[in-house]
Amino acid sequence: MGIVSHEAINQFQALIDPVEEPLKRTFQNVHQGNLTETLVRFLKARDGNVAKAHKMLVDCLNWRVQNEIDNILAKPIVPAELYRAVRNSHLIGVSGYSREGLPVFAVGLALSTFDKASVNYYVQSHIQMNEYRDRVLLPSASKKYGRPITTCVKVLDMTGLKLSALSQIKLLTIISTIDDLNYPEKTNTYYIVNAPYIFSACWKVVKPLLQERTRKKVQVLPGSGEDELLKIMDYASLPHFCRKAGSGSSRHAGDGYENCFSFDHPFHQQLYNYIKQQALMREPVGPIKQGSFHVDVPEPALEGTEIAKTLVSEFHKFGNGNGMSDSLHRLRIDDK
Repeated sequence: MGIVSHEAINQFQALIDPVEEPLKRTFQNVHQGNLTETLVRFLKARDGNVAKAHKMLVDCLNWRVQNEIDNILAKPIVPAELYRAVRNSHLIGVSGYSREGLPVFAVGLALSTFDKASVNYYVQSHIQMNEYRDRVLLPSASKKYGRPITTCVKVLDMTGLKLSALSQIKLLTIISTIDDLNYPEKTNTYYIVNAPYIFSACWKVVKPLLQERTRKKVQVLPGSGEDELLKIMDYASLPHFCRKAGSGSSRHAGDGYENCFSFDHPFHQQLYNYIKQQALMREPVGPIKQGSFHVDVPEPALEGTEIAKTLVSEFHKFGNGNGMSDSLHRLRIDDK
């Protein structure tokens, strides 16, 4: 188990076993019957330190209770047109599964604009996807493959990366902070594809700032990444932007391929219908109320803050001489 010893797991379990309601109830939604794997994830996130991992997990459980995360899959974003707008501006979806049974999350990182709804809706949608992954997709995959499957892989498309992406750093930092503190070690590997020169240059600077366990997870693939990704997944599970015959764009599938970001994609239809059904089970009478699900966001970790600052600095270098310095200056002021 790498840096995690069996002794550390046993010590951690002895500390977490006495936890009382309502923390015990929400912990069941976290581990989904895979207790050891869950303890290992939190231990890895704290480099095997039992005391720090215990604090991290208890903080996570308290965050879940205080923000009613257990109920978030019964809080649909309505009307459907609003959810469609969220999907069109936060490009993420599930394109299929790896040959090992891990869900393949496709992310159009560079072309996501996050400009069609309030921050609360994007945070709500992101957490819902996390919870659906952990409570529905992963248990289903575990049953199908006859072994615990507790992680996923992510393919990040950098098509269209440009300076305007800096305006989304604050929201991306919020999302990554939620993931780091409450859904640690849920991604097995990050595959970066369609990376332009500007990304490659920034990556060289950001990479040393990442923890070693994070650096090892990131693989920057040449071009669309199709050849490398086909070693771990079938063609049918390949995100549309990785297919050489496709458009090469996150926004458009092209040539008849399914756009896994679209609200009309089977994954998003299943997710949205599941959330609506859960809402009707809780409130069978009366229309579903509109309104975002507010979640308290923890302070970003120092590592994440430093990475964001470094990215701004590096993009600033590219902006000089290209008429982009003023927008960068405004971004720096807004972030203070």
